[in-house]
Amino acid sequence: MTKTLVVGLDGASWELLDPWIEAGELPNLAALRDTGTWAGTRSCLPPVTFPNWKCYSSGKDPGGFGVFWFENVDLAAGEITVMNGGDYDTAELWDYLNDEGQSAGVVNMPTMYPPRDIDELVVAGGPDAVEGEYRSISSGYTSPPELAAELEERFDYRVHPDPLLSSNDERGAEVEAILDLLEKRFEVATHLMDERDLDFVHVTLFYLNVLHHFFWDDEPSLRAWKTVDEWVGRLDDREDLNLVLMSDHGCDATQTEFYINEWLAENGYQVRDTSVDALLTRVGLDRENLLAVAKRAGLVDTLARVVPESIQQLVPQRDGVKRDRKLEAIDLEQTKVVASGQGPVYINPRFDVESVRESLMADLREVEDEHGPLFTDVYRGEDVYNGPYVDAGPEVVVDQRPGVHVNDGIGGGTVQSDPDRWAAENTPYGIFAASGPDFEPQGKLDRISILDIAPTVLAAHGCAVPTDMRGEVLPVFTEDPAVGERAPLSNDDALGSDDEDAVEDRLKQLGYME
Repeated sequence: MTKTLVVGLDGASWELLDPWIEAGELPNLAALRDTGTWAGTRSCLPPVTFPNWKCYSSGKDPGGFGVFWFENVDLAAGEITVMNGGDYDTAELWDYLNDEGQSAGVVNMPTMYPPRDIDELVVAGGPDAVEGEYRSISSGYTSPPELAAELEERFDYRVHPDPLLSSNDERGAEVEAILDLLEKRFEVATHLMDERDLDFVHVTLFYLNVLHHFFWDDEPSLRAWKTVDEWVGRLDDREDLNLVLMSDHGCDATQTEFYINEWLAENGYQVRDTSVDALLTRVGLDRENLLAVAKRAGLVDTLARVVPESIQQLVPQRDGVKRDRKLEAIDLEQTKVVASGQGPVYINPRFDVESVRESLMADLREVEDEHGPLFTDVYRGEDVYNGPYVDAGPEVVVDQRPGVHVNDGIGGGTVQSDPDRWAAENTPYGIFAASGPDFEPQGKLDRISILDIAPTVLAAHGCAVPTDMRGEVLPVFTEDPAVGERAPLSNDDALGSDDEDAVEDRLKQLGYME
């Protein structure tokens, strides 16, 4: 059986790549499209790392596994909690490969921290594999645990770059550190596949999208993509390998920053309370300023060690408080609506949910900037999600127009602005390409769903497709794989004997720089 390598290119979009391909900057990607099969993809909403990497690997939308963004909002309980890999209630494609006796490795995968056991190995990736917002983890990111020491000794492996990129002005050491990480991801994935004779490997290049966010189509992003292109050429030349390229979502140049919770307050859906964060914001004391000062002084690691996490969290971001701190800044008894970033919107059950939802959706559809409506559509949650967790999800989901960044900060005071730190924002339009012995060249396909990739990979390995996967097996094979359906694995079957307390305690706060 032919091996499969899936290269996950975080935030990749043909909108970014097409001009470079046409200009001859990425010849191996051009050749792969000419001789293989490729398509645009549609992500699940919201088009974000959490949840779309798990949408890919499980073949389900968030209603199927219970994670709708980086945070879980429970307004009935008055709680916002940060999500981690242990919160996804689903088996994944590598669990089904293992169940059929095939070996799998997963390298640098977001949504998999803390790492769990599969047959062979897991290397957890950013942004969730982190101890604190300003420092990288040094251990505990692999399964088996001893793999971390091997990767660090042999490859000088890091989960996160050092120094960490945190502004558009940092084009030196910060960019070089990311480029080095991208090389390491490919080296580790291919060495592990060959040395351990693995049937399947997935590798994610998460920090590729960080470059998109800060630089869009400028030189740092192009340099990264030239590195990717060189590796695509090497991998596509292998006769023993099915190569699949895919992304969790796309990206496009940012036109507008929309602070949705500020808009909710301005339009009577949210009532504010005075908080320490608001006072600090008024005097210009924010996380971005302090981080810049600490980096100039070379004190980031020192401050991360000596300043308690609880104190670090008190310092607001420039665009307001986020995550669980949002509830400290509002009067929940009088607040009707609280939003997460980039899509999910939650209605307080203390009010008439249907009445609030009807007026809220109508109002959101009217929000515009000079380019037109900010949202391509505004949905009821149950109209975009399927599965056992729909009722735990948001009541409203906005589909942000390409170029719009929906920011959930509370207390920044601005409703709409020009782009702040992010030169590019996520879109639902990602990429797919496939080449190899088992794939028949089809050229360009119509747009596919991100949910189609897991069933297609399983079919390539002769595995039946679970009935709870919502995607389709793509018509890309040299021979009809003729795979049937199978009963889904339960979450307990997939996760084995992981310690639930460890899952709850290992991750306290995401380090994703917005």
